[in-house]
Amino acid sequence: MYICVCKGVTDSAIREAVRQGADRMRDLKTCLGVSEQCGICACHAKEVLEKALMQKTLTQHHPT
Repeated sequence: MYICVCKGVTDSAIREAVRQGADRMRDLKTCLGVSEQCGICACHAKEVLEKALMQKTLTQHHPT
């Protein structure tokens, strides 16, 4: 699903950025351009970021 239409950033791209080490909105803005233009996506991007960080933490503590 597209999170940032202005930059064409999907939720998958945000999750991948988290896997690569992004852990703040500032990181997403730097590597993906999220919320650089109109900013409407910021709250949705933050939500995807937080969920991805939780998933990453759970995976690190309980590897399958």
